Amino acid sequence: MEPNYDYHKPVMLKECLEGLHIKPDGIYVDVTFGGGGHSREILAKLTTGHLYSFDQDDDAKLEAAKIESENFTFISANFRFIKKYLRVYGVKQVDGILADLGISSHQIDTAERGFSTRFDADLDMRMDVQQEQSAKSVVNEYSFEALHKIFGIYGELKNARTVAQAIVSARGTGPIETISELKAALQRYAPRGKENKFFAQVFQALRIEVNEELKVLEEFLEQVPELLAINGRLVVMSYHSLEDRPVKNFIRSGKFFGEVEKDLFGNELKPLHSVTRKPLEANEEELIRNPRARSAKLRIAEKLA
Repeated sequence: MEPNYDYHKPVMLKECLEGLHIKPDGIYVDVTFGGGGHSREILAKLTTGHLYSFDQDDDAKLEAAKIESENFTFISANFRFIKKYLRVYGVKQVDGILADLGISSHQIDTAERGFSTRFDADLDMRMDVQQEQSAKSVVNEYSFEALHKIFGIYGELKNARTVAQAIVSARGTGPIETISELKAALQRYAPRGKENKFFAQVFQALRIEVNEELKVLEEFLEQVPELLAINGRLVVMSYHSLEDRPVKNFIRSGKFFGEVEKDLFGNELKPLHSVTRKPLEANEEELIRNPRARSAKLRIAEKLA
């Protein structure tokens, strides 16, 4: 079955595969299956090896069902539980883990999911449609202080306080239930000429909060060193600094904050070694084919001991 690139066009596919350093008999994990672009290419390089792919999205599950291979197992779960689910399959260590963070093109382009500012739909933004909290509940139930915090930290909005106050005022006359209602409440606060960027930041903040994306990322990274075999590779693609920063810090020091710890002899005590001095970025040819690649940063790390 050919990859469904209408669902999601993988960014830096070649670089991701090279970063994993795939062995035909190895065990690999793709924690963000999406449309299956990366997973299918990994599978094509395996003989007796096995690939485990995670995704909590029901549409991704349907895509995974199209893959008929005894070397493939799809796990319908959030990758924050990676160690727990791999243990269910008797897997304690793997040779490589790939994470393509953020949101898929398919999720953005499916209007009713509520991820995009381009369509009108209910305020949803849940990657797992079974969970209770949605963008609608965040917008209508969070306090001014909580909204101020998420728009400032996750949206990186300079006028986060004003945006939070505008939402609290608008919902005073009735719940804000749709994308158009939210945009109407905030339209006057969007900087002129930068309206698209402003609403993208608002939506980014809500999406990260709804799906606990940064917390999930940290929980995942903390499990990686134990799961990787010696010389195993971690390949992570991020699309904004909020994602890239914890990945960079964890690879650099094994922690999300502070300096790397050292032993009595001055040797650094960190679980992973960075393979790339700087994050890899898409080349001009790929940027023309896939503008979404412009913000992508690819980091590769290896477990040496």
